[in-house]
Amino acid sequence: MAEMHTGVGRQRGALPWPQPRRIATLSVHTSPLHQPGTGDAGGMNVYILEVARRLAEADVEVEIFTRATSGDLPPVVEMAPGVHVRHVMAGPLEGLTKEELPGQMCAFTAGVLRAEAARPPGHYDLIHSHYWLSGQVGWLAKERWGVPLVHTAHTLAKVKNAQLAAGDRPEPKARVIGEEQVVAEADRLVANTRVEARDLVGLYDADPARVTVVEPGVDLDRFRPAPGDRDEAVLAERRRLGLPTNGYVVAFVGRIQPLKAPDVLIRAVAALREREPALADELTVVICGGPSGSGLDRPTALIELAGSLGVGDRVRFLPPQTGEDLPALYRAADLVAVPSYNESFGLVALEAQACGTPVLAAAVGGLVTAVRDGVSGVLIDGHDPADWARTMARLLPDRLRRANLGRGAQGHARNFSWHRTATGLLAVYGEAIAEHRARLTGRLAADSALTCSW
Repeated sequence: MAEMHTGVGRQRGALPWPQPRRIATLSVHTSPLHQPGTGDAGGMNVYILEVARRLAEADVEVEIFTRATSGDLPPVVEMAPGVHVRHVMAGPLEGLTKEELPGQMCAFTAGVLRAEAARPPGHYDLIHSHYWLSGQVGWLAKERWGVPLVHTAHTLAKVKNAQLAAGDRPEPKARVIGEEQVVAEADRLVANTRVEARDLVGLYDADPARVTVVEPGVDLDRFRPAPGDRDEAVLAERRRLGLPTNGYVVAFVGRIQPLKAPDVLIRAVAALREREPALADELTVVICGGPSGSGLDRPTALIELAGSLGVGDRVRFLPPQTGEDLPALYRAADLVAVPSYNESFGLVALEAQACGTPVLAAAVGGLVTAVRDGVSGVLIDGHDPADWARTMARLLPDRLRRANLGRGAQGHARNFSWHRTATGLLAVYGEAIAEHRARLTGRLAADSALTCSW
């Protein structure tokens, strides 16, 4: 499988491969305009938004197709210069679960095809689909438009089903089949990490030559350590967010669902209280996010869990944070916990580290890439709350160790940027376009030879 390409110039004509003029980005089930941390909005939203902006800066127009879920938004929204979000009417103007969306794929596909039909022929040079539902749409559109399809899965059903949280629902067989079809039909598959690339090849029989690793990035201008004295900055950020100014803070940021495993962190607090009650009484755990997926079945489950374990006084719940409040939360924390059962990458871990905050993460999926064990944070094998409690008991009182990890976290995060991600994607796009054109040329030559033979 191919590695990520680097060193791409920003100007058209400076590239060793053809650069697309316009691409159609497909994101059926969630819009980059939605607030991450609620519903189905998460790291994929951030990815699409940040990549689109960087591509536009590189003189590539991006049109993002997503399902309309509100009548308050116009059909087309300019998100940034060169980036437009097109809301496609497909089903009711309300949120539908991902399980309900396959029934709207015909309507969504029709909307995408109609939008292209209103343009001059050859308007889009390439399609980039995100998540398997979008891949299904992209599969048909690429055949109709005669352009290559690049696909990013973000999550894979076979991987999720092999690492299910207790009580979580397995992904349906229809999704598994749909993913297999998209993997077979896409011209290029973009994996976030080598782990995901191996999963595509090993579990989905993807052609290694069509799989390229392009790591996601982080906005290093937005997510950064506070200037000046760190202790003063931590106090200021905690006051800003209404958090205790004394003691320790461990933060969880993400959608509230079993896959993300925030319950592991709450259970770890209970285990810590049994192990070291004095330390537990100095700890505040912040759960920042909104219910999502199967977490919508019991939106108050975490509150009830904290109460039943007798640690309700140690847990604070915050809604998803916007603007500068999110980096403020990362900076206010002594540690950020990412206990997910699976992550294709783990943008939260990268954002926290860019702010200079060490991360405790489960050693799964893309988190083994996003977190450098022992340098920018600590990777924990498994989800046993006792293991998480022991790790917190070891790190929280060790100020020097946390400071070293914080410096390592900031250094590790600097290896990632959205410009670097867009650079890698431009290389993938260019190779896909070049191969597509070569195939067309070969077919034309073969047809011409056949005609002449008659």
